Amino acid sequence: MKMIAFHNLGCKVNSYELDLMQQTLQKDGWEIVDFDQKADVYVINTCSVTNIADRKSRQMIHRAKTLNPDAVIAAVGCYVQADAFNLAQDNTVDLLVGNNKKADFHLILQEYLEAKIAGTLEDYAKRTLGQSAKDGVLELVGQIENDGPDISGTEFEVRNYLIKTLGNTTIVDLKKVPFEKGCITHTDSHTRAYIKIQDGCNRYCSYCIIPYTRGNVRSKPIEEVLEEARIIVGNGVRELVLTGIHISSYGVDFKTGTPGEHLLTLLSGLDAIRGLDRIRLSSFEPMLITEEFAEGLGKIKKLCPHFHLSLQSGCDETLKRMNRRYTSEEYAEKVKLLRRVFPDAAITTDIIVGFPQETEKEFKETVQFAEAIGFYEIHVFKYSRRKGTPADRNPDQVPEQVKGVRSDTLLELTASQSKAFRQRRIGKETEVLFEEEKTIDGKPYWVGHTKEYVLVAVRSLEPLENRIMRVIPQGFLTDEILLADGVESGL
Repeated sequence: MKMIAFHNLGCKVNSYELDLMQQTLQKDGWEIVDFDQKADVYVINTCSVTNIADRKSRQMIHRAKTLNPDAVIAAVGCYVQADAFNLAQDNTVDLLVGNNKKADFHLILQEYLEAKIAGTLEDYAKRTLGQSAKDGVLELVGQIENDGPDISGTEFEVRNYLIKTLGNTTIVDLKKVPFEKGCITHTDSHTRAYIKIQDGCNRYCSYCIIPYTRGNVRSKPIEEVLEEARIIVGNGVRELVLTGIHISSYGVDFKTGTPGEHLLTLLSGLDAIRGLDRIRLSSFEPMLITEEFAEGLGKIKKLCPHFHLSLQSGCDETLKRMNRRYTSEEYAEKVKLLRRVFPDAAITTDIIVGFPQETEKEFKETVQFAEAIGFYEIHVFKYSRRKGTPADRNPDQVPEQVKGVRSDTLLELTASQSKAFRQRRIGKETEVLFEEEKTIDGKPYWVGHTKEYVLVAVRSLEPLENRIMRVIPQGFLTDEILLADGVESGL
């Protein structure tokens, strides 16, 4: 068995962790094939941020089984953490692995396959499933109490019940642990790479399942992040994106200092890496931004003025029910601080529509607030009920039809705001990091992003991959891409 296929769902943290799994398996001699091909092992890196994500995770698990009924099907990640007990009763799944064991997946798979070949899989499953309470039994017991049959007894009796119920499905370590070891050395993209600097979340917003699937905050030590960055940049990558579940909490688990101080220290270290041209922050909370923090960001020469600042609602009553811990006025003040240091920064955000009890008046407040801020892009999400969260227990759920109408309203707004932001780039010289060649309306173009993450295309007979050029956008090629003339190349 040496052919393995992966499918990734969800966030950039999941993408990073998938790269890590793939690279360790390649070192062990595995051949990575496309998911649609016949493989010996299929790995589905699951997501559970919404009900749709759960459904897609299940669909991909079942699709893998149809591609090769004899293959080993492994499900890893957040959906496994959220619903391991019920997922394990699906005969399609052979191996369930928690978030914290992705870096060890190659070792887990090897041990599993050795047991399968030796005919000792049942013993291996029993041995793996909860030798002590720390090995996932308590988490599964919690799921039984919420979703499954009512059982009681000693840990030994509970474990035996689980083994009997789950059959040969192997469950590996769902507990929450310190930040896992491991780093990536390269990515499929030669221009941009993501580095995971943090995992977990301590905020517990009332709608969110992620703290329950990822655990509390764990941060990767600064020097380890810098060493990983040096390796990736040494392999030709020119742009790094710092990502995590809640990077605003980066370093809160360190012995001294504040998250803002730790993040600025890390950014300063990255700024000094030779060969690195751009640094991005994937997403952070408004309350991280103080005057000192904003000024500190302004000193990072390679930092891109593109900030994803989570909002979720522009209505204070809705924010309070969400447990977001800031007001719309405070959010607006943080945006002003950023724009004082980065006058033409691209500010993007997330907004949830149809949160429980959201009235038409509250939704209009959100629309008015978004209009006043002037976002570059709004990622619009219809509220998705997540079992086990406080918002799920709210009896005043908003009908799906209403959510759809509100979503359409915000999507129209963000399309207008985004076009206006791009329009302001026309005629102004800017730098673009080119990434790939694309055919648009039958013509070949090289496309890439400005520091503000605006997509730009140029016509060029020479390859521009991983090159930075100064260009002047002349107009729109499509609704989302500006067409530019080159000014200077080879930066």
